[in-house]
Amino acid sequence: MATIRIVDVSKVFGRATAPRRQSLSEDVVDDRHNAALDHIYLTVPHGVTMAVVGPSGSGKSTLLRVVAGLEGDYTGELFYDDQEMRTIPPKERHIGMVFQNYALYPHFPGHGNLAFFFRLRKISDQETEERIRITSEIMGIGFRELLHRRPGTLSGGQQQRLAIGRAIVRNPRLFLFDEPLSNLDAKLRMQTRVEIKRLLHRFQITALYVTHDQSEAIALGDQIAVMRAGRVEQAGPVGTLLAEPANAFVAGFLGTPPMNLLTGGVVAEEALALDGVRLPLPPAIRRQVVTGQALTLGVRPEAARLVDEAAGNPVDVRVRGTVEVIEPDHARRTQWLHLRRGSLTLTVSAPLTQPIYVGNTVDVSLPAEQLYFFDGTDERRIG
Repeated sequence: MATIRIVDVSKVFGRATAPRRQSLSEDVVDDRHNAALDHIYLTVPHGVTMAVVGPSGSGKSTLLRVVAGLEGDYTGELFYDDQEMRTIPPKERHIGMVFQNYALYPHFPGHGNLAFFFRLRKISDQETEERIRITSEIMGIGFRELLHRRPGTLSGGQQQRLAIGRAIVRNPRLFLFDEPLSNLDAKLRMQTRVEIKRLLHRFQITALYVTHDQSEAIALGDQIAVMRAGRVEQAGPVGTLLAEPANAFVAGFLGTPPMNLLTGGVVAEEALALDGVRLPLPPAIRRQVVTGQALTLGVRPEAARLVDEAAGNPVDVRVRGTVEVIEPDHARRTQWLHLRRGSLTLTVSAPLTQPIYVGNTVDVSLPAEQLYFFDGTDERRIG
């Protein structure tokens, strides 16, 4: 096991013309080198699983390949504990890596896939068989039966189990997972996710887990790193990222559904003017803004609630909108209402049993103590 430290790492792929995000609502084309990784700082403590999430093209898989030693042309430093890894080849990094496409050797049965690592290193048959035996016990019921079959005869879930077993048999210092469950159906994803979490917690192996699936990241990760355009926007426990997002991107990316971000607000006379609504700014926010400054208002869908016209806390923000879409969420016994007010869209929750229909006009209360404010230009959280 090891603590992984990524210090000011950048990775550039050739020359490209690509859109670079300048604000929440604007993309500006910037003719520059295509920075797959852009000054990354990230620490994965000993025994911690760090789940890495972000949009497609944000640099997640490139980061994993740099840590694995498969991408060597980068700037900055990469440490396993106190050892700088730039000159250490991948085969000497003691990594167990599980890929999206399993990467099993199709002409070997399961046993041969697990044994191939030891044969390359001329390790004795006795030690090889002992390691395979231990791995089979770790992987649990039914794994031994996979050792006698070739990958082409196995289901997707069985192939993934074999790929995980092949990573474990090496007794790695570090686990790297690159979208390992994306090819499985929903039921198999759940089963395999539970198996991976059991193994990671049992052995407390340091792990980087790249996924596009938030629920997977939250279920498996002790911490989460959110990436965008080659940068780590924020990293930490998921509860911290949800309660204290560093910027509007993190706020609008995490959560199911994610935070409502109401753009177009402007500071005017110690209040926020937003699509006809005047919202008095809390004192702590007023001290950090100036008249005319653009602000984005954020509120979690579960915090917003429907109210009768005469009800609600008078200090809360009141918004009226028209229901455009209704999504039932039977697992949480709620329904998500997607509302529109002019140019603004807003998602709120309501009890599943409450009769609401598309086209209804409803009043929504936004609790003052659960509002977030983000700078309208650089997206940083102000409060």
